[in-house]
Amino acid sequence: MKKTTTKINGVHKITPQTFGDERGFFVETYRRQWFPEGREMIQGNRADRQKGSLVGFHYHLHQADFWYVPFGRCRVILHDLREGSPSEGVTEYFDLGASAGGDMSNFDHSGIYIPPGVAHAFVAITDMTITYLVDSYYNTNDENGVHYLDPSIKAEWGVEDPITSDRDKQNPLKKDIPELKKAYYGIRN
Repeated sequence: MKKTTTKINGVHKITPQTFGDERGFFVETYRRQWFPEGREMIQGNRADRQKGSLVGFHYHLHQADFWYVPFGRCRVILHDLREGSPSEGVTEYFDLGASAGGDMSNFDHSGIYIPPGVAHAFVAITDMTITYLVDSYYNTNDENGVHYLDPSIKAEWGVEDPITSDRDKQNPLKKDIPELKKAYYGIRN
């Protein structure tokens, strides 16, 4: 396993070792010990999305996520909303899953750890599946969003005319959300 620190403080890209032969492959997609600074992941989720679907930006004040793409290809875009963070205002993206053109023989099995206060979104470059582990149970009061076309984030989606939910179309601009200092300082309920 290779753990890479990214441009955004607290975000980690994990590239696990893959073992394969003529039957296929095996890969460990998550280990608790990879994130000693984090809390235990207690819920797993899966979403299947068609090509061109865009989900986000979402953010939580009390929840960390770990994302893995077992099928297809997507672009993950992250933006640090945490006031006072060393990487406040930084936007970063990763392409995960199959290589360009959907080639499954050159698959990126990396996962992304996303701490509280970091806005996260993904767009399906191909039909795809994403799994995500979270360190707290779903809480509607901790489900927040920022508009995916916010000009201050400068997201490069890589698709034209994305398919988005009504909820994501109605998310506010970054300048209109409440302060997020407590997410950076680790205050969690």
